[in-house]
Amino acid sequence: MVKRITVNRSAGRPDRVSVAASVARFTAAGVVVTLLLAAVIATLASRAGMEEGTRSAEHVARVVAYGIVAPLLTPELLDGDEQQRTHLRMAVEAVAATGPITRVNVWDAEGRILWSDEPRLEGEVHPLDPGVRAALTEGAVFSAVADASSPDNRFAPPGEEQLEAYVGVRDRAGRPLLVEIDQGYETVEAPAYSAWMRFAPPALGGLLLLQLFQVPFAWRLALRLRRHQEIERRLLQSVVDASEAERRRIAAEVHDGVVQDLTGLTYDLDAARLGAQGSDDTALVTRTADRVRHSVTELRSLLVDLNPPRLPSAGLAPALKVLAEGLERSGVRVRLDVQDADDLPEPVATQLYRCALEALRNVTAHSSASRVQVTVSRADDDATVVVDDDGRGFDEVSLAASDANGHLGLRALGDRLQAIGGSLTVASAPGLGTRVEAIVPLGLPSASSPEPLSSADAVPGRTGAAP
Repeated sequence: MVKRITVNRSAGRPDRVSVAASVARFTAAGVVVTLLLAAVIATLASRAGMEEGTRSAEHVARVVAYGIVAPLLTPELLDGDEQQRTHLRMAVEAVAATGPITRVNVWDAEGRILWSDEPRLEGEVHPLDPGVRAALTEGAVFSAVADASSPDNRFAPPGEEQLEAYVGVRDRAGRPLLVEIDQGYETVEAPAYSAWMRFAPPALGGLLLLQLFQVPFAWRLALRLRRHQEIERRLLQSVVDASEAERRRIAAEVHDGVVQDLTGLTYDLDAARLGAQGSDDTALVTRTADRVRHSVTELRSLLVDLNPPRLPSAGLAPALKVLAEGLERSGVRVRLDVQDADDLPEPVATQLYRCALEALRNVTAHSSASRVQVTVSRADDDATVVVDDDGRGFDEVSLAASDANGHLGLRALGDRLQAIGGSLTVASAPGLGTRVEAIVPLGLPSASSPEPLSSADAVPGRTGAAP
């Protein structure tokens, strides 16, 4: 029974722990960035809320100053009319009872408190800040957090921060005055908290949701990267192994072939030089010439091994015909079916030529085949070369033993094809021949024109490497 042996070796399973650690670092970095963004959003939202609360407090102060206090600032009130002052106090108390107002003072341009809902402050003189004085002269509004240590704030509720809003008004006589409206600072903090609750949770939730969506993609990307790294590592190792194996093979061939022949020739020449009896000079010269020619042939073959031929410029079909002729000269009948080999892209044709060259070299060296079929076909997305022989075949044990001895021709070729998206499959069994099928994608870019993976490539008829 013919047993199919797939030469391509799938990449090893990536290290899950390392992938998980990479994704964990990515996720942790994303969470940190999310929290930082959340903090920035919270700060901006809180600041916007504080500004909105301040504008709201200034609006309340403007309404109270213009709508309630200013109309009651009569000359009689400012001259000390008790009835007028009581009337203003009652109006202010009515407003304070329904709102956040805690203090109302009326100032003149010299910094004197002309009227206050806290009678103990009336008549006191305190310097006016530049912002407060600008509100007085321009009829504008100026607000600031109250200084609890200031003498005019000594009767404020203890432990409660206050916001002072100064509104420039005019009394009935046209005299410029300031109306101070103090409010609890919670009137500013409440809008800030409201803005935070309105913007921060949705923003934070959206960022965290984005992180959750990114984790699966990051995991897949990390797995893909690890697979490519593993394939690259294995391919590089195959190239190194093949190179080392070929160096050992060539060294063994030189030692067992050329070196032994030249050593024997040296012994014969030494014997002739020392005048050994019975030596025939003519026969010695003939033997020497034959052995030198044989050594030269061996060395030239090694040169071919070290610098294997590339695809001839005539194209794939003529190149395969040349290989077939070489096999036929050694007594192997070859049938070619290469009509589809015309007009193939140069990188694809080169890959197919390499595969056919390796397969036919193994036919010559190991199969003892009498017939070989070489077929080139193409489909929509790929091209295929099949080399089918009727030789003695091999099994998985033989292939493993061949790998152990350093003969990695098909293994390295299969790894190369796998790296470019193709495949190499070998079907064989002892006594039933071998079928080598190589598939190369037609979309192979020109930059992928293959360099030799090892020096194992050689013209058919060159022996010495296992399948």
